[in-house]
Amino acid sequence: MKVGFIGLGAVGAKLAGTLVRNGIDLTVFDLDRDRMALLTGQGALAGHGPAQVMRDCDVVITSLPSPAASQAVLDQLLPEIGPGKTWIEMSTTDPEAIKLQVAAVVAKGGHGADCPVSGGCHRAATGNISIFAGCDRATFETILPLLTHLGRRVLHTGDVGSASVLKVMTNYLATAHLATLCEAMTTMAAHGIDLATTYEAIKASSGTSFVHETESQLILSGSRDVDFTLDLVLKDVGLFQALADAKAIPLEMSPKVIEIVKDGQARFGDRAQSDRLIERLEDATGLSIRADGFPMELIDDEPEERGQEITRAVSP
Repeated sequence: MKVGFIGLGAVGAKLAGTLVRNGIDLTVFDLDRDRMALLTGQGALAGHGPAQVMRDCDVVITSLPSPAASQAVLDQLLPEIGPGKTWIEMSTTDPEAIKLQVAAVVAKGGHGADCPVSGGCHRAATGNISIFAGCDRATFETILPLLTHLGRRVLHTGDVGSASVLKVMTNYLATAHLATLCEAMTTMAAHGIDLATTYEAIKASSGTSFVHETESQLILSGSRDVDFTLDLVLKDVGLFQALADAKAIPLEMSPKVIEIVKDGQARFGDRAQSDRLIERLEDATGLSIRADGFPMELIDDEPEERGQEITRAVSP
């Protein structure tokens, strides 16, 4: 199987690197030639554009920053799609848009799948990230061997679009918890509680989460570089809000989360790292939310191994 990978951003480059490391015949393309050079230096072939990559490959994976970018690339892929060709969209995208996009692929005789990832860039780098897959079961069975090279846990979520609905939900939850963690740690600091002790108390309690056990470390070390920027956060929480709006669900926390992210952008810039949201409260209080002994970079210490499908529990 010849695989193409288009979009070598923070997550895409690491996913592509996992494929190369696992011996997949890979062609890569990105508008940034330096990003391509990193992958070709690892053994990937350099692509010349989306159309050529699809023409020469059996499967093309895209990992792009927005639904608009995804559509622009798909427009170039479509003329080369036909029987035997598969498009896997791994971007976090609009659930309704992906349904129309995959329908266009199927109309050309190809197959399409909606496969966003979750778990952070550090896990994308080691092949231990989780993958949601929205597609018909036959397509899922075909792409599962490839997905288990990319991720540790693969969940078939149902039809095309279902994976994107679930992904924007999980990203909303992660952002909401980041905001509450910023408030929690600042309040503890104001009361004179040691912040390293605060970290351990949260980790050992019902208040812990994946976000705490990763991003809180980067907040406390002062790194504030989780490799995920506020413009991407705003896109994701905005997509979640749109899901609620479409069903007239009167959300209360989501609009506040969006307000917090927009305020962070106004202060620090659209492309500022998401964990710099802590600095809104540092500025407001004069407190330093830092502690010794925390890493400047997240490293996934879970050994890499071939992934597998998550099977959903069924009650007897």
